Amino acid sequence: MKHILSRAHVDQLAQLAWSRVLLAFDFDGTLAPIVANRDRAAMRKRTHELLAAVAELYPCAVISGRARTDVAARLPGTKAKYVVGNHGIEPGSDISGFEREIAIVRPILERGLASYPGVDIEDKRYSLAIHYRRARRKRHARTLIDKLVARLPRPMRIIPGKLVANVIPVGARNKGDILLELREKESADVALYVGDDVTDEDVFTLHQPGRLLSMRVGKTSLSAAKFYLRDQREIDDLLARLIEFRQSDGR
Repeated sequence: MKHILSRAHVDQLAQLAWSRVLLAFDFDGTLAPIVANRDRAAMRKRTHELLAAVAELYPCAVISGRARTDVAARLPGTKAKYVVGNHGIEPGSDISGFEREIAIVRPILERGLASYPGVDIEDKRYSLAIHYRRARRKRHARTLIDKLVARLPRPMRIIPGKLVANVIPVGARNKGDILLELREKESADVALYVGDDVTDEDVFTLHQPGRLLSMRVGKTSLSAAKFYLRDQREIDDLLARLIEFRQSDGR
C-alpha cells in the first residue's frame, strides 16, 4: 500500500481531479471517527465543511453499512448526490425479499444470544449488525455468532467489522456492486473510494485497472486497497487536496 498524500503519489489525486470522476466514501471510520456508542457517530465540523465543498465540485456518494435513513441524517447540508445504506443494498428496486429473510433469522439469533451479556443486535431492515464491543469475552462471542449464523435456515453472508459481525442475505448487492453502478450512471471514467473496514474490501478487491483508485484508512497488509491514509483524521487533508486540485483546474 502507498500513502496517497505523500509527495511521490499525490500527483495521482491531481490527475483524478482533472478527469470525469465519482468520489465515494464510507461513513464510520472514514468520514466520521469510530466511537463506542454508534448512535453518537458524527463528522467533525471541519470534515463536514470540506465534504460539503467537495460535493459542490464532484459527484459524491456515501456508501455505508448503516441503514440509509440513519446515514443520511448524519450528512445534513453536504449535498452528497448518492446516499447508499446497508452495505450497498438500499435503495434498490427489488429488495423486499431480503427484508423477509432478515425478519425470519432475527428472532433465531436473538434467542441464541439472549443469555450472552454485552451482545446486541441492530436491525437495519435488510441486514443485521451484531455488536459485541461490550462483551467481556469478545473472541468467544464472535465464535458463538459465527456458529449461530452458520445454522440459520436462510443462507447469510457474515462480514466481520470492528467488534461487529454484519449479517447480510446471500445474493444481496455489496459496496463494490453499487460503486460500479454509480460510476456507470455518472458516465465517469474513474471512481475514487475510501473505506476502513472489511466490508470495504468488496470495493478494494475489484479488478479495475485505471478505473478505480481504492484507498483505506489505516495501512495493513491484509487489505487489497492500493493506497492508504495514515488515520481517520487524514480524510480532511484528502478532501482539502481534492478541492484544491479541482479548483486549480479552472472548472
